[in-house]
Amino acid sequence: MKHQPRRRFGQNFLVDASVIAAIVAAIHPARGDRMVEIGPGLGALTRPLLAAVEQMHAIEIDRDLAAALKNEFAPRLTVHVTDVLKFDLAALGNDLRVVGNLPYNISTPLLFHLADFTGRIRDIHVMLQKEIVERMVAAPSDSNHGRLSVMLQYRFELEKLLDVPAAAFDPAPKVESAVLRLTPLRPLPFAARDEALFASIVKAAFSQRRKTLRNSLRRFLSEPDFGVLAIAPATRAQELGVKQFVAIADYVGSRAAQAD
Repeated sequence: MKHQPRRRFGQNFLVDASVIAAIVAAIHPARGDRMVEIGPGLGALTRPLLAAVEQMHAIEIDRDLAAALKNEFAPRLTVHVTDVLKFDLAALGNDLRVVGNLPYNISTPLLFHLADFTGRIRDIHVMLQKEIVERMVAAPSDSNHGRLSVMLQYRFELEKLLDVPAAAFDPAPKVESAVLRLTPLRPLPFAARDEALFASIVKAAFSQRRKTLRNSLRRFLSEPDFGVLAIAPATRAQELGVKQFVAIADYVGSRAAQAD
């Protein structure tokens, strides 16, 4: 079908057959898989995936594209015409396999949204801006390591699969892309006792990256606390990984509980 890409939806359609084949091979769909595609667009990934699975769900905000998809693929494809950020994935059941070429303008909030459903998800294969992927997989002390790295590595095993050039899309975006696999960690290797507190501490630590933890976590930790945690006060947030942030959160939480 002919479709004018809509900037407000961040539409860049994947058209490179070799890249499409590589993504499908990485997903390795099986007949009974419960596949959910985010932003199927013109159906570049939908077609080969439906050739391998019995049924699929798709979440598409563009009504014109959704109508065309229903036309071509119903009844084997169920299209949910909605904003994926407002969609309750739990309604689709368990053991979900999520795939998609994510709109770059909402990629970070969308990843946090997906993280809320890790109990329902088997794995996630997504295409994102390459810069975002590098931030997600970055290890402590890497210049790309940040809040996104810590919060997603807390819940997922992350694996960058392949780079995708801008020329693989129509229209071509101004950035390079990459495909990433996210597999929920079960059980969590480092589970915070209070996940809301953990998230608050990670956010505060990275709010001003150049600041030392002595300054960025001033409202959570005093100077002696750093000694108890065996963390130098002059350390910066990007030097710490998930394990250390969980240790900080658990320490702060237990100290508050004792005070009560």
